Amino acid sequence: MIKEVLVVEGKMDVVAVRKAVEADCIITGGFTLNRRTLDDIRKAYERRGIIVLTDPDSAGENIRNYLTRLFPAAKHAFIPREEAEAEGDVGVEQASPEAIRRALAKVRTAQFQPREEFTAADLASHRLSGAADAAGRRARMGAALGVGYANAKTFLRRLNHYGVTREEFDGALRTLEEVAPC
Repeated sequence: MIKEVLVVEGKMDVVAVRKAVEADCIITGGFTLNRRTLDDIRKAYERRGIIVLTDPDSAGENIRNYLTRLFPAAKHAFIPREEAEAEGDVGVEQASPEAIRRALAKVRTAQFQPREEFTAADLASHRLSGAADAAGRRARMGAALGVGYANAKTFLRRLNHYGVTREEFDGALRTLEEVAPC
């Protein structure tokens, strides 16, 4: 059983999560977080901790950002978009149990004092921004590092806020280059 409570968007996300792991879940109901839901999340956050596991889309990112502001020590799990797509839909409910377990194995916590380890120059020099294949490269790097897919600005923020080390980054980059060389 996972100690923390997972915060997901919908009922079918809970079904998918429970096929993968034994965990308690709280459903946000999308971005319409009502007072009772927020109270439930706050209680779980204070008692057991929470892991935010939202859909890898813009709505999920908005919910994640909102919850991060309210609960700064929350943990975050990211399912890569390509592992959460089925039948033209994207979400936790479309992810396989293995994809959910992989995401939960790479849980990250935002740091109160973000580091400035990485810069825009790091992204540009490794074709993670400004290159024709940058979005795909960021998606593969985000999956390997457990920070999810994001545009270049958000990806850079996640690298610095979620404690990714230079060694982790370089290792993921080496793997990326082995799979899809320049």
